[in-house]
Amino acid sequence: MAEEIEQIDFIWEGKDRAGNKSGGEISAISELIARADVRKMGYILKKIKKKPKPLFGAKTQAITPGDICVFARQLATMLESGVPLVQAFDIIGKGNKNPSMSELLLSIKADIEGGDTLSEALGRRSIYFDDLFCSLVEAGEQSGVLEGLLDKIATYKEKSESIKKKVKKALTYPIAVLVVAFIVTAILLIFVVPVFEDLFKSFGADLPAFTKFVIALSEWAQSWWWAVLLGLFSAFKIFDFFKKRSAKFRHFLDKTLLKLPVIGEILYQSAIARYSRTLSIMSAAGVPLVDALESVAGACGNIIFYEAVIKIRDDVSTGQRLQYSMQQVGIFPHMVVQMVAIGEESGKIDTMLDKTADFYEEEVDNMVDNLSSLMEPFIMVILGTLVGGLIVAMYLPIFKLGAVVG
Repeated sequence: MAEEIEQIDFIWEGKDRAGNKSGGEISAISELIARADVRKMGYILKKIKKKPKPLFGAKTQAITPGDICVFARQLATMLESGVPLVQAFDIIGKGNKNPSMSELLLSIKADIEGGDTLSEALGRRSIYFDDLFCSLVEAGEQSGVLEGLLDKIATYKEKSESIKKKVKKALTYPIAVLVVAFIVTAILLIFVVPVFEDLFKSFGADLPAFTKFVIALSEWAQSWWWAVLLGLFSAFKIFDFFKKRSAKFRHFLDKTLLKLPVIGEILYQSAIARYSRTLSIMSAAGVPLVDALESVAGACGNIIFYEAVIKIRDDVSTGQRLQYSMQQVGIFPHMVVQMVAIGEESGKIDTMLDKTADFYEEEVDNMVDNLSSLMEPFIMVILGTLVGGLIVAMYLPIFKLGAVVG
């Protein structure tokens, strides 16, 4: 039996056909073959080097939506370049820097070699590949345009991840401000105020009411800080429990979030963008409208929109036009309904929905950027009130003493 040749891991950097920077890892028996494999993937190679071995061994990594997004783009690029499907999975799988993702892709490759179609192999791994992904791949296989649809999937995934990151940024920013304010206040109450308290005891004078209140709050914080941390941890666990297991709680939470100023509008606009983008790509792929709406419902990211889209699906399945169904549920802006109406009349509903998605994605971009500017005064007020209030409370007795001495 011939001895198996050892594969070497390389790290490469380059550009795709559009000039966008890219990079990753690839395994080959030599640098020359690694360079050739990168070019087969459709990239212009700029730099390649051996991957340094980890000091304490490889760490297990979770597979993220970002990993799936990158995989979709790589697979689309390679198939468009004429690389056979099995070889494409072999190259991408062995070159992926995430060991878990590499194992997943190589297992899909094994299923395809065993006779499964790509959609069947992906469908067995629904935890990573949603109904939308599998439906579009199946449509591409049946119509013989898998390369083109994979490119659409990759573009969709990239835009979807982009808008998710922007929404996450919008939600994270105010929470981060409150957390920082809480930590700063806790540090002052537990470590700084007691120092002033010892100093005030030496005065032997009556302290102002505000200072007494802060000292009492400090003493409470020193005694019960563990209870506060336990309460916050318990509240987080209870919140997470009900969010995962209670449809009523998720409905209440999503409805409340949509009503919040600024943030609610960002969530609303992003849900409209996801609805439009997902339905556009599925319509362009030739997926029947009723089946498409099933996948669209789960892609909106909000249970209010999910229920509305399911209602639209049920109406459409009875023969009602999409524009009328959307109008009846009452959550879509007039502009979106009219764009759908024009698309239905002209037979270009995918094009009209694509333009609608572009518009609302740009709106989300602008609102998230503006949120930073809107939050700055809010940050100043919160930190100024908490930190400034504590400082004033500590210096009031000193000012009072200075006035008496003067």
